[in-house]
Amino acid sequence: MKAATHAATSPSPFRTAQERSEDREAKRQALLVAAVRMFNLRGFHATSLDDVAASLGVTKPVIYHYLGNKDRVLLECVRIGLDQLHAEADAAHARDGTGLDRLKIFLRRYAEVTMHDFGRCMVRTGDEALSEDSRRQFRAMKRRIDQALRGLLEDAVADGSARIEDVRLTAFTIAGALNWPARWYDEGGPQSAEVIAAKMVDILCAGIASDRDCPGGD
Repeated sequence: MKAATHAATSPSPFRTAQERSEDREAKRQALLVAAVRMFNLRGFHATSLDDVAASLGVTKPVIYHYLGNKDRVLLECVRIGLDQLHAEADAAHARDGTGLDRLKIFLRRYAEVTMHDFGRCMVRTGDEALSEDSRRQFRAMKRRIDQALRGLLEDAVADGSARIEDVRLTAFTIAGALNWPARWYDEGGPQSAEVIAAKMVDILCAGIASDRDCPGGD
């Protein structure tokens, strides 16, 4: 009886379904990080899946098993960056304060995301790098971010905290400015991504803030 009880309570040498799932996800993330960093450093066309696999000491079939072909790997990298931006837009919408306050929160996080791995890849990836099907998905995801940004701009106009004549053009202008650090930001530089993002957003929003929200305004 004692032996049976001991056997029943001994830990199983086999991993649970949850442990196997967590292990698989950890491997996927490691492959994605290796791929996105190589895409950012060398460019998509100059990077092969053999290069990515070699950087982790695995073989190309391992990447195919966890992620798919090169096109699917790139699409997943840009999807992560775009999902990060969309999550930040949702979080900003839920915050208290004026429309301009919420807009600034999103724009700061937008800039920060574009200065890190997946956001940088999202900005640097041109439509021509993807297959036709992936290109359609990429464009649809980007439209969601554009719509979220326009929505925050419209909220700021609606409550009087911002003065904007052309929301569409303003959205394009702001996004263009905040995307650019993805190409020049240096993690080893004198200023952090957070500091740069805050300064850029202050400059950009000074041009649209209503008088009551400007420093020294009534």
